[in-house]
Amino acid sequence: MNTLVLASGNRKKLDEMRAILEPLSHQVVPQSDYDVPEAEETGLTFVENAILKARNACLHTGLPAIADDSGLEVDALNGAPGIFSARFSGADANDAKNNKLLIEMLGDLPEAPRTARYQALLVMMRHAEDPTPLICQGTWEGEIVLQPRGEHGFGYDPHFLLPDLGLTAAEMDPAEKNRVSHRGRAMAELITRLTGNRG
Repeated sequence: MNTLVLASGNRKKLDEMRAILEPLSHQVVPQSDYDVPEAEETGLTFVENAILKARNACLHTGLPAIADDSGLEVDALNGAPGIFSARFSGADANDAKNNKLLIEMLGDLPEAPRTARYQALLVMMRHAEDPTPLICQGTWEGEIVLQPRGEHGFGYDPHFLLPDLGLTAAEMDPAEKNRVSHRGRAMAELITRLTGNRG
């Protein structure tokens, strides 16, 4: 199982996953290399959507696939944007529009605590009919700041503050972020389970 297809077209996510999976000497290739169409994310949870994406990539490539469904949960917004994090601001959503909407919504709640967390659900399927996909979860607690800070990362990172560090995710060194982030924690669990399954 030397090649893993990443069920995503997100280049920054691909770079993050390649860096984290480097110790396994697996080649991680984007599904776009195989002209895989995007899966319809019709699930109601992160794990359902990750399974849909992994199965879709397996079906079209015949290779093992890894999919991540992740997002931001803001307590003052009852867990929104949640599974809609990537398309929070509508059909033509992008990071800038999503962040603008998030800050507008929180700005209307000046007294509300801005506690939030990133969630990452990773699913690895060996083939499209895999009855026991590997499912790993990572959570990263923080809070939302209204003014963006930092140049690294993507998504909501410029607004996601780690109070213990006094830094936003976008201000962190990328290697350190990969180690401690929601995706980094889920990937660490995946690596542990993959290396444990080798025997």
